[in-house]
Amino acid sequence: MRVLIVGSGGREHTLAWKIAQSQRVEKVYAAPGNDGLSEVAESVTIKAGGIEDLADWAEKNRIDFTVVGPEVYLALGIADAFARRGLPLFGPSRAAARLEASKVFAKEIMAKYGIPTAPFQVFDRAEAAKEYIRSRKEPLVIKADGLAGGKGVILPDGVEEAEEAIHQLMEEKIYGDAGNRVVIEERLAGEEVTLLAVTDGKAILPLLPAQDHKRIGEGDRGPNTGGMGAYAPASVLTPELLSTVTATILEPVIRAMREEGHPYSGVLYAGLMLTKNGPQVVEFNARFGDPETQVILPMLQTDLVEVISAVFAGKLDEISLSWRPGAAACVVLASSGYPGSYQTGFKITGLQEAAGLEDLLVFHAGTERKDGIWRTNGGRVLNLVGLGATLPEALEKAYRGAELVRFPGCYYRRDIGWRELQRLQAGT
Repeated sequence: MRVLIVGSGGREHTLAWKIAQSQRVEKVYAAPGNDGLSEVAESVTIKAGGIEDLADWAEKNRIDFTVVGPEVYLALGIADAFARRGLPLFGPSRAAARLEASKVFAKEIMAKYGIPTAPFQVFDRAEAAKEYIRSRKEPLVIKADGLAGGKGVILPDGVEEAEEAIHQLMEEKIYGDAGNRVVIEERLAGEEVTLLAVTDGKAILPLLPAQDHKRIGEGDRGPNTGGMGAYAPASVLTPELLSTVTATILEPVIRAMREEGHPYSGVLYAGLMLTKNGPQVVEFNARFGDPETQVILPMLQTDLVEVISAVFAGKLDEISLSWRPGAAACVVLASSGYPGSYQTGFKITGLQEAAGLEDLLVFHAGTERKDGIWRTNGGRVLNLVGLGATLPEALEKAYRGAELVRFPGCYYRRDIGWRELQRLQAGT
């Protein structure tokens, strides 16, 4: 089989690495890919990289199936473009991807079908949103309706910050049209956890629960990022809670999309808050999470290609998953200044030494190689994933790798997995 991965980050490197392990796969391509995944896939430049260009290339190069990483391609309808040509693509249609592409759509679906989530209001005028904020006393969350690169969710401290968030989203348009409408919802209290699930539109196959670290600063302080690290499995989502989430969230939303005429196929990302009233949905994403994928797929022993093929055949109910014992932990090495402005082009050293460590995986996110020298080329630069019999072991290996890699301004959080470590220390 010949497989195309769409995207260029650490998630896509991980997908290519996992898919290349399948005995059924002859060749993996990545568009545009990155220099770091060259050992497992061939990076290809496809014209302007639009969805029709990608479909042209896949058709011409006899690609057996395509896997999409970034949400923007799904929101633009890449699955529909490929389907029109009879090209298998693992990911939801444009209509189904609105679960991620529109926060308003997702909240309205949840409200209509009784899927647990925070109470909310929708606004398309800034002044009306500000008036509502002034009338509320409880902590709020403000979300841009459209895609904003994972940065369109703001947790303000007080009325003044909330009004400023509305000003930035709706009046200054810091994320463009994504802020034409906003969702303002009550802030849920509890612990957050990510659950990815594969679905063919009927059957649902949950993956290992994971927990990522969105804030830039240790102790979960500072602005949101695309993710500074993750670990799996997250024991806070117990088997009992997993059954609850499947019955009250995953199955209802897949059924809802089917009844709405937008059957959902691919990976569904459920960002959950475990509240005193049970699990509630913080957000849905329409694709593999980043960096959750970097810790989930290394734990998966089942051939991912077999899983994807079962989705295409509508036979996912015939698949069971096998997992490696132990844990995986990912530490993201970022450029100084991220998630704000940052410089690139800095020389990276120590990569070869880190890659040579036992039970350490190096997935490239924002790097490039020129004249044999690795340099930074993004905000999130590298993902170092440690594997171990326990989470402390996995973290020790990831941080040992992080200590070997050097570039000017290199920053990473040193408290990945802190909640799980507290649970382990407490014996719970």
